[in-house]
Amino acid sequence: MPRKVPASRDSGVEQAQPTPRPPRVRPASEAKPRADDLVQLALKACLIARDAAFNVRDLLSNSSRMAFLAIKDCEQELDRIERQIDERLPAAITRVNEARARQLLSSLKSTTDLERIGDLVMSVALRAQSRPTKMATGDVRQLVEMSAKLRDMLDLIHKGFSTLDLECARSVLQMDKEIDRICHALFQKHLAETVAQGDTTGFEVLLMAQALERAGDHATNLAEDLYSLIEGRSLRHVPKKKAAN
Repeated sequence: MPRKVPASRDSGVEQAQPTPRPPRVRPASEAKPRADDLVQLALKACLIARDAAFNVRDLLSNSSRMAFLAIKDCEQELDRIERQIDERLPAAITRVNEARARQLLSSLKSTTDLERIGDLVMSVALRAQSRPTKMATGDVRQLVEMSAKLRDMLDLIHKGFSTLDLECARSVLQMDKEIDRICHALFQKHLAETVAQGDTTGFEVLLMAQALERAGDHATNLAEDLYSLIEGRSLRHVPKKKAAN
């Protein structure tokens, strides 16, 4: 079959011009991440973890269903934020100076600890929610006190990272001792008790106390990261007593 000969330039026939393509709009997911955005996202994660600690107090005190759902939402949001920062940080860190890179790395480490705090608080909520019987008033009071300390620690962490205040880091390191003290007291009490066969209430209390104590340890990690960000040297693997001074 013969091929159609294209019209020549001087044939008098106007050739169709190609339709210009509109500029490609970069989807939001492909937008270049800014360092400030990731830092603000990490600060937001701190507030979410603080809210989780606040709601666990309400759950322990009042068996509030709304508090349980709020904790669940906080845990899921912390997972999402950690994933976002983990995915977006490599591109952002290649376009900043050393000081900003240190801040971005601190944000990454912080969200990892905050996500873990969310998991631990959620584990406390699940145990409290599934209890068929009420816990002893004294146990509830001490668990609430631990969660209140954790909430105050996270409040100080947020303030410290927002204002680069070293005193906030020092206060958090001191407050961790209080959480450890309450946890130790609960263990001493329940391990010395004689309980009826099949009664797991004391064991559940100890698991909740241990989770809150570990959440306090992660808050201590955040304080150490804040210290490192401000002072340029790490407190990791330094004895807690020396670090708190």
